[in-house]
Amino acid sequence: MPARKTKKKATRKTATKKKAVRAVRASRPARKQPESLRLRSMSASLTVNDLAKSVAFYRDVVGFTPGDRWEDEGQLRGIEMKAGICDVWLNQDDFAKGRDRKKGEGVRLYGSTTQDISDMAARIKEMGGVLDYEPRRSPWGEYTFAFTDPDGYKITILQEE
Repeated sequence: MPARKTKKKATRKTATKKKAVRAVRASRPARKQPESLRLRSMSASLTVNDLAKSVAFYRDVVGFTPGDRWEDEGQLRGIEMKAGICDVWLNQDDFAKGRDRKKGEGVRLYGSTTQDISDMAARIKEMGGVLDYEPRRSPWGEYTFAFTDPDGYKITILQEE
């Protein structure tokens, strides 16, 4: 019998929370139609010249964690690199458009973190990475630093305050 009382209390709490959420939603103004796009996350897919080199850079130098892997006939073709809720997918170039195809031109990825970016920048340099610029305050007030990956993709990290 005590187990049932506990279960009923949990059910009442859940029902109360659901009612509160519905009340908040009902009090919001109606959204304009058609609704604008609202994403919870976005990922980048980067074509790279040397997948193993890029994986090592993002994992060992920057601090990403490897996730899912994509193989074709036993050969690694791509890998998901995770940083919190953000992903960068690295894909081995098949060189169908030529081996001299430029990568990274016109592309800059931005990431934000609550971590200390001065420590992060120091770690990247310690691990052999090169910064485009040291951590600094931008003219509009953000504290940022930047680096370029082995294929020329530019990455800027900003510290949330």
